[in-house]
Amino acid sequence: MPLPLAPIAGIAIKYGSVALATYAITRRVSHARRDQRAEDALDDLQEGFSIRREKDQTSSTARFNRTIRIGANGPGVEIDISAFGRFKIRRL
Repeated sequence: MPLPLAPIAGIAIKYGSVALATYAITRRVSHARRDQRAEDALDDLQEGFSIRREKDQTSSTARFNRTIRIGANGPGVEIDISAFGRFKIRRL
């Protein structure tokens, strides 16, 4: 019984092109340095979302911090998502 290769070839081409594009992007991205001041500022954020408006800019912060465990004393991971944002408009 012959094996139908047409559907398998289509899937292989699709995932192969995604893998190739991902590889090309990771090769082009430069490595950034870690700024300890920014790390400390992100660690000091309060959990939740806040927004502040001033005359010439709007600033926002967000933090989501959760611990997920498998079982009562099982292995776990901590998820910490923090972000700053600023929207600034200046007339020239």
